[in-house]
Amino acid sequence: MPASDRPQSAPALSHRERQVLAHIAAGLSHKQVARRLGISVHTVSTYLRRIRSKRTAPTVAHLIRLSMAEGVATSASGPRPVS
Repeated sequence: MPASDRPQSAPALSHRERQVLAHIAAGLSHKQVARRLGISVHTVSTYLRRIRSKRTAPTVAHLIRLSMAEGVATSASGPRPVS
């Protein structure tokens, strides 16, 4: 959902949360995301927990759907750059 269509009560995702979301939606594991972003696996889990607290996304399928709504949808070549 575009930021303008998002309910006002839903806080925006941070730049790093959007990066993690894009990688998870691309099918990467927590360990792969951590390696690509230069952070720990625990930090990846923390970002996902924050995303889930801001949005309703209890499963990976929900995270993928959320990534499309947030404009960080993935392609076959991997996550799109997040600006």
